[in-house]
Amino acid sequence: MILGALAGGLVGTVVLTTGSRLAQQLGWTRMDIPLLLGTIFSAERSRASTIGYAIHFGNGLVFSLAYGLVFEATGRSGWLFGLLLGAVHAAFAGGGLLNVLLPAVHPRMGKPWTDARSTPVLEPPGFLLSNYGRTTLLWTFALHLAYGAIVGLFASL
Repeated sequence: MILGALAGGLVGTVVLTTGSRLAQQLGWTRMDIPLLLGTIFSAERSRASTIGYAIHFGNGLVFSLAYGLVFEATGRSGWLFGLLLGAVHAAFAGGGLLNVLLPAVHPRMGKPWTDARSTPVLEPPGFLLSNYGRTTLLWTFALHLAYGAIVGLFASL
């Protein structure tokens, strides 16, 4: 199940990243996950995007490993169980991770206490990702559900 989950994590991350990019290009969200991650390490946008894609794919594999460990511990897998784990993952990513943790540690992201003398590169996500567009939370949730279903499906094969 672990190897299947890792394979599903790779495919799921491609789907999640492509869907996120598509939503951004269609104007449904302003959130750019690779840029958010990469600007932690570089202020230069193209370099930051490259770094961010590498980190995002690495995170996709780490999360799929966690899914695989849950599948092993419960003795269950499948697309539906993966979908449920994807909902938990989406709540974590769209709630605590991006809204609370990332702004607290990101050196180039504005914070509630940022004043006019500082110049942040990135706007913080805001409550339920609202600063990145009204449908950002919906797309984030839906794409994480798809990721979870894919990881669960691959783990069950």
